[in-house]
Amino acid sequence: MKADLPARITAVVSILAVVAIASMPWWAERSTIYLAVEMLAMLALAQMWNLLAGYGGLLSVGQQGFVGLGAYALVVFGLHMGINAFLVIPLAGVVGAVAAALVAPLVFRLSGAHFAIGTWVVAEVFRLVIANLPFVSGGSGTSVAKTVMGMGIETRASLTLWSALILGAGATLAVYLLLRSRWGLALVAVRDSERASRSLGVRVARIKWAVWVAAAAGCAMTGALLFITKLRVAPDAAFSIDWTTTMFFIVVIGGIGTLEGPIIGTIAYFLLREWLADLGSLYLITLGLLTMVVMLFFEHGLWGLWQRKLGWELFPVRRRFKPPTP
Repeated sequence: MKADLPARITAVVSILAVVAIASMPWWAERSTIYLAVEMLAMLALAQMWNLLAGYGGLLSVGQQGFVGLGAYALVVFGLHMGINAFLVIPLAGVVGAVAAALVAPLVFRLSGAHFAIGTWVVAEVFRLVIANLPFVSGGSGTSVAKTVMGMGIETRASLTLWSALILGAGATLAVYLLLRSRWGLALVAVRDSERASRSLGVRVARIKWAVWVAAAAGCAMTGALLFITKLRVAPDAAFSIDWTTTMFFIVVIGGIGTLEGPIIGTIAYFLLREWLADLGSLYLITLGLLTMVVMLFFEHGLWGLWQRKLGWELFPVRRRFKPPTP
């Protein structure tokens, strides 16, 4: 019963948090709403990267490629085809999933550091192709304000917040349910030892492919949402490696390979951004140094440090063997 208490508290707090965030259009200022949108979007991205690297062992530095494809799905479907901007978000997920499936045979020929570099190359290819397509305004970028024309400011803010909440909370819940399933057990087994997993009958290639495609879809949907808030899409911004480095920072600081880590890391990232914003270029240097310190001395991040002291598990996903009673 004691072991279940933190998880029960987490469930109650999570429900209250979702209700509070969903009701923000009625009590919060618009600037606070858009800060919540940004935090939830980064949480969704961090959960996707954590699923890939923390649970799947797939160290990608090219997830910005799928964020960019999601942004340009907004241009194609929203701007040129006239589809409602918020209905484009799931379509962007389909675009990201299809693109990931198409490049999977190439990137999965690589492993380790070569895989990481390969994902970055794929993202750069996406950027260069998009930048040379006149249909989407090429490298100069284009405004997507037309995709939300006709909506009141309050309506747009509310829909943006609720979409972000679905993505942020949905990504966390989806990863949790996955890890509680047989697929999750197989995924962690593949991360720890592909050879041992194969010997036990785990379909390694299928597991890695599914995680790769799912993470790409999540990143693409989040990319579409982020550029609904920015109202302008350009290749350098949409395919910026800053998206992936921010995911990396959040997950490493919070605790890679844990569900709690991206949540703690997202809060820490935005607090640091607020406190260190006046430092200019020193801000990025400080974040880099902090990441190195955590990687060297706190392997499991802030959540791991807290968990060692308290022994809590807010999202229990580990399986414990209970010997049969005589």
